[in-house]
Amino acid sequence: MKAYVFPGQGSQFPGMGKDLYEKSDTAKQLFNQANDVLGFDITNLMFEGTAEQLLQTKVTQPCIFIHSVVSVLADPDNFNPDFVAGHSLGEFSALTAAGALSFADGLSLVAKRAAAMQKCCESSKGSMAAVLGLDDEVIENICAQTTQEGDAVVAANYNCIGQIVISGTEQGVDKASKKLEEAGAKRVVKLAVSGAFHSPLMLPAQTELQQAIDSTKFAAPKCPVYQNVDAMPHTDAEEIKQNLIKQLTSPVRWTKTIQNMAAAGVDEVIECGPGAVLQGLMRKIDRNVKSSHFGA
Repeated sequence: MKAYVFPGQGSQFPGMGKDLYEKSDTAKQLFNQANDVLGFDITNLMFEGTAEQLLQTKVTQPCIFIHSVVSVLADPDNFNPDFVAGHSLGEFSALTAAGALSFADGLSLVAKRAAAMQKCCESSKGSMAAVLGLDDEVIENICAQTTQEGDAVVAANYNCIGQIVISGTEQGVDKASKKLEEAGAKRVVKLAVSGAFHSPLMLPAQTELQQAIDSTKFAAPKCPVYQNVDAMPHTDAEEIKQNLIKQLTSPVRWTKTIQNMAAAGVDEVIECGPGAVLQGLMRKIDRNVKSSHFGA
């Protein structure tokens, strides 16, 4: 069985999507449609923008979504999923590729999500850090202890075995990072982000996104979608919507998602979109599952 997975923020690169645009008429039409939906020339930013320009959340997320979904929609004969999933932002790509959302609606939601998150980051500065080499429970306990002391911090991304990203206030992340190093973490690496993604600090963005999701038409996907909030497969459109809303303030349970897919019989995971971040995580979660890149 095959699962197709879609990356989140951090997989962008200058020039992304230009080869797709030049090789495929379908891709060209979708890139032009993306410009119309967003009301500005995002394809120029993707093809010609600098790495620094692509770092802005309100730009990064639509760019990754467009690249990921266009790569699939331009080559539909080779997209035959038994399951799909996406890491954070990638969940919107997965849902669109699986037919739960139209390309225009998926992109519009991603743009609104990105703008709401950026606004949230600007109004309440947050931070994130990757923790390597500690058990989940140790990290969760230290985050809970730090939060009880008055500085909010949570486990936000369960990326793979031995790698969790924590998220919270700048002071909370700094305090927890020091405690995690003292508890034996191999490394604690502060991430180059200005927001506390997948933490309660994103609540204002979640409220804003909920209005957009509630007013968007969702269809049943053509295959089950493993969602971030519970690492379980879903096909009911209403359940999918509610899980998408919760996603902004809930952890991304990626390790469990891959483990649950493997338990369901998945023996090949194919990454769709820019970069190979998810293939790298895959090798640390389950080496028995083959991983590759769509179109490779």
